[in-house]
Amino acid sequence: MFPIRDHNPSGRTPVVTYVLMAANIGIFLSYAGLLGDERTLALFFRDWAMTPARLMDGEAAHTLVTSMFLHGGLLHLAGNMLFLFIFGDNMEDEMGHWPFLAFYLAAGVGAALAQAFAAPSSGVPMVGASGAIAGVMGGYLLMFPRARVDVLIIFVIFFKVLPVPAWLMLGVWFALQLFGGVGADADAGGVAYWAHSGGFFAGLVLTLPVWLRRGGPGYWRRTHGEPPHPEATYRWRPTRVPRAGHRRR
Repeated sequence: MFPIRDHNPSGRTPVVTYVLMAANIGIFLSYAGLLGDERTLALFFRDWAMTPARLMDGEAAHTLVTSMFLHGGLLHLAGNMLFLFIFGDNMEDEMGHWPFLAFYLAAGVGAALAQAFAAPSSGVPMVGASGAIAGVMGGYLLMFPRARVDVLIIFVIFFKVLPVPAWLMLGVWFALQLFGGVGADADAGGVAYWAHSGGFFAGLVLTLPVWLRRGGPGYWRRTHGEPPHPEATYRWRPTRVPRAGHRRR
């Protein structure tokens, strides 16, 4: 189950969102050749990924930022860029270009710190933009809780696109990160659940000033939690592939 788009068009070109996507993709391509060489990749990640034990020892503070532009594989990158593409444009539209960039980087730093404090002795490097993007999702939840998000649900060979309110999709996602963080060994490798949770919470807090300037609870009452503009509509067109029938004998 994952989102494929929202019904919340932005009023300006999301330049920063596009630049962030291009930076993530370009940086990944610059070291993609190392993915088959575990030793060289480990040395590369030692310099640029965030390792909690090193950070807690006062080393490599720059990795709080550099780690959010690294990814462990193509699917890791693609999933993060999809989430950034769906939710980033609206937050950039609300905040403005430069404030959104500062917000994104601050949420990413907050996510990395959350993971470091959750596992201060861990020597496992953390990479990925998901903490910063979780912050974007947290801000989106505060600003547009009832915006419609199309979610693709896949169950074995059955799939369906279902529009759901943002509060449901993002709330379920956040709950899964919390449960995952409680149930997982933070010192081991795998999904950085606490980075996701910390980034999401940081995004909520950092978006509060924007929400309050819009009127806070009054903004929700005026908009009913929906985007304050007409939502995008999508038309499903039938495929041109002819339907197979039964052949007469």
